Amino acid sequence: MSTAAVRRTPTTLADGRELIYFDDSEPYVSGAATRRLDDPRPLPNRFTPVVGDDGVARPAASPELRRDPLTGDWIPMASHRMNRTFLPPADSNPLAPAKPGAAYSDGEIPAEDYDVVVFENRFPSLLTVPDAGDALAHGDGEELFPVRPANGRCEVICFSSDSTASLASVGPKRMRTIIEAWADRTAALGALPGIEQVFCFENRGKEIGVTLHHPHGQIYAFPYLTPRTQALLAQARAHHERTGGLLGRDILDAELRAGTRIVLESEHWVAYVPFAARWPVEVHLAPRRDVPDLPALTDAERADLATVYLRLLAMLDRFFEGPAGEPITLPYIAGWHQAPVGDGRELSRLHLQVFSVLRAPGKLKYLAGVESGMAAWISDTTPERIAARLQAVAQ
Repeated sequence: MSTAAVRRTPTTLADGRELIYFDDSEPYVSGAATRRLDDPRPLPNRFTPVVGDDGVARPAASPELRRDPLTGDWIPMASHRMNRTFLPPADSNPLAPAKPGAAYSDGEIPAEDYDVVVFENRFPSLLTVPDAGDALAHGDGEELFPVRPANGRCEVICFSSDSTASLASVGPKRMRTIIEAWADRTAALGALPGIEQVFCFENRGKEIGVTLHHPHGQIYAFPYLTPRTQALLAQARAHHERTGGLLGRDILDAELRAGTRIVLESEHWVAYVPFAARWPVEVHLAPRRDVPDLPALTDAERADLATVYLRLLAMLDRFFEGPAGEPITLPYIAGWHQAPVGDGRELSRLHLQVFSVLRAPGKLKYLAGVESGMAAWISDTTPERIAARLQAVAQ
């Protein structure tokens, strides 16, 4: 944790999941008061043996990873997520703080208010079950079908206790607390056994498929390198072998030399539309200094990021306009590409990718045959047009 005034307070929920408050307001940040730490819900421990229809108790089972023999990709089989919470009414929001005076609610946060809170997902696609091990097996007894437990961890990070807020509206002080939480969780999750990479991300908007409108993001600790990260590392390794350079560094320098796609600059950060942007709206935000991940950011870089991040989101929310010229809140996915835990750290460079499926007001970019079937992308615009629009709405 850096020198930012943030207090970290962990506790355990009724079913054994971890929850951590990150406070930046008084009387909590000084320790004069503490958020509620007990969870009154009558939830069984999530690892309690399950009694089947035959009356036999069996150990809790972890989600399963199956490897696609055609691509080599690991696919989590998490059928329990079919029953996860989906667009609940406002009075049943599980991410809202507890209602004052209520004896019991099914919300995830025990406190009646909070600044930022992180907790283990109740419906995770990756979960390390005690004593499950990590042994490789083969489905149907076939060597072609590798199977192993879907060990890992999935966390939820709530950006605000206000269900009507958004990340763009939290303000620099709260944004700084969120950055501290991201860095804290990246370091902690990366230190868990078997974890190969940590991904902090946010989905915003019904067009993206968000099932809870409360302002929140997620943090995944993967037991494997994702296909995207493998592709980035392959390119970075080839570039280094060919030139001796760091690909992320050389891309940033090239974008700065070109200048045409730069949309925001600060002392420590640069935002640009990438040269081969594939989404209708896409921006990368990168530090000026070569940094592998969020925990490696200095105090000054984190403080600057708290302001820059909000400036970028404000620009994106002015990208499209409605019939009367009113700004359209942009649906987006924002994710931090960080160095893996092990091999490849020296080839990696931190950057944020923000992109949207909205190609025009009321019109979405659907992944058609060549994109969904062949991963052969076709852009509906040009990076220079995206950049020009963002430059025009910058304030």
